[in-house]
Order: sequence, then C-alpha cells, then structure tokens
Amino acid sequence: MAQTAPRLPVHPVTYSCRVPRALITGITGQDGLYLAELLTGKGYAVFGLVRGQSNPKVQLVESVVPGVELIEGDLTDLPSLISAMEIAQPDEVYNLGAISYVGLSWRQAELTGDVTGMGVLRMLEAIRIVTSNDMGRVRFYQASSSEMFGKVREVPQTEATAFHPRSPYGVAKTFGHYMTVNYRESYDAFACSGILFNHESPRRGVEFVTRKVSRGVARIALGLQDTITLGNLDARRDWGFAGDYVEAMWQMLQQPEPGDYVIATGETWSIRDLLDLAFSRIGIEDWSSYVEQDPRFMRLAEVDDLIGDAAKAKQTLGWKPTVNFTELVQMMVDADLESERLRRPPGA
Repeated sequence: MAQTAPRLPVHPVTYSCRVPRALITGITGQDGLYLAELLTGKGYAVFGLVRGQSNPKVQLVESVVPGVELIEGDLTDLPSLISAMEIAQPDEVYNLGAISYVGLSWRQAELTGDVTGMGVLRMLEAIRIVTSNDMGRVRFYQASSSEMFGKVREVPQTEATAFHPRSPYGVAKTFGHYMTVNYRESYDAFACSGILFNHESPRRGVEFVTRKVSRGVARIALGLQDTITLGNLDARRDWGFAGDYVEAMWQMLQQPEPGDYVIATGETWSIRDLLDLAFSRIGIEDWSSYVEQDPRFMRLAEVDDLIGDAAKAKQTLGWKPTVNFTELVQMMVDADLESERLRRPPGA
C-alpha cells in the first residue's frame, strides 16, 4: 500500500515551480487514457484510480501511459476515495469513472445509480473532507453526458436545455451533474461539468455501437466473421473524437471561474451513415447483406435528435473539434484492421 503523501499547499492554476498533480477516476477507459496522455505531456504528475490492483486493464494503462501512478480505490467506497486524495494530493480531479454502457444500465440499474450517480457525490465529499471544506483549492471535473437530455426539449441542446433522461444511466448522470452544481453553490467548489456528446476512438469498448461496427467491418474484410448484428439503424448521434474532448476537459479547469459546458460537433449522423462510411473504407458500398437487426439491441426508451451546440465552449475555452466524423470512422476501421490482422492465427 502506498504511503500517504504529506499535504502540500495547493493553488489551482498558478502552480509556480511545483509540478501540477491530477487524479483521474476511470483512467482505464478511453477518456482516461487520452486524458492521462494529455496531462503527462503537459508535465503533470498523474494518479489514476483503479478498482483493485488485479484489474485486467492495469497493464493497458501502464503500457500506454507508463508514468502514471495507480492508486487502488472504488467510487462506491468513500474511505478509499479519501485515501486516494491524501495520497495523490491533486490540484485537479477528473471524475470519469462510471458504468458507462447505456444498454447495461437497464439490467443493472441499482449498480449504475450507485457508481455513476452516488460515485460523484462520494468523490466530491472526499475532496471536501481532505481539503477541510476549502474545496476551491482543488479543481474538479465531472463527466456529464448528453444522455441527460434524453427526450429532448429543443434542438440543438445547450447548457440551458432542460434534462429528460431516458435510461438509468442518463438518470444517474443527471444526479451527478446536479450534485456537482450543488457543491459549487454550497461549498464554493471549483467544480465543472462537461456535458459531452458521443465521443469515440479506437480505444472505445467493443460493446459500443461505433466500435462494434468498426471491429465487425474489419473482421468481415479479413474473412473472420460474416455479419454484424445491430439494433436501431435510424438512431442519430452527434459523434466526435475522444482525443479532442479530453482537451476540453482540461481547458475547463484552467478558467478563472467554474462552469458547465456542452462539448459537441454540432453535426448528427445515423447508424446507417456510420455503416456507409465503415464499409466504404473496405471497398463495400452495399452492406445490406452484412448487417442484421435484432430486437434485443433496441433501447427500451430511445433518445432522438441529440445534437449539441458547443458555442459556449468555443467562445470561452477556444475549443473546437479537429477530427470530423468521416476521419473518425476511417481511423477506427483502420485501427481494427491492424489489430485483427495481428490477432489472426498464422495461415488463416
């Protein structure tokens, strides 16, 4: 067990000669890995929270970002979060940890609420306790989600759009979002929420539809599978590149005042568009014979017209996406082609 580090004087932005320190929950996910790379590249000492040192993704983190120090902790266990805060002594905390697969949230609603919702409260409480109520000296980022908008009240969605979540995941994220606002207003916490619309990458989990498509297309191209089974092909999303979105997270915590920001491309694409681009990358224009639909993959309550207006982020943060949807899909298909070739048995 790592020893508790002595508490250091913290200034949230002007770090003087001291190396800035950041604690990331959910560091094993795509956003955590990209953010850890970004912060280490900026000279931060980065600490990552992992649930058990036997976590199978620990080796992935160590190989992608070898300079990160991993701390054992769990968003369902407040004492472990307090301990992590005492060890890391961070200037910035990025709470990315969650049960983030929307489809799973219906099957594990209670667990989703405990981790994705109550986990935010516990992380904020850990900061409050360790800072002795001087929360403003540690800057906090909460990973909110476009799924909070759910049954949308207006198109596009802004920071002022009302929430109407349509899944246990969306409900849990909404709780975490409002808890972040509450600590900002109650304890003068420097607490920001990034209302991130869908963001993808080659590091996305294979259970998510974009990666399911890119990996399936790669395997079809290599003769390793025949079809891809999906749900609603007409669902539309505002998709961006995860590497762009973690830059916005960091920028939020460098501002003079905390706030909430929609991070999105402002463009919407359907699953059919995703399939068009992915299959086109391997030279197939008519993909109808390669795609099957199964009601099991339909959402119990679908969300419609999720498209974000990131005007505030562009004006205040100077943020804008650098990778468009076509480039993103091509990047993901190419990465899966390479990884599946390496995985293919010799002679296959």
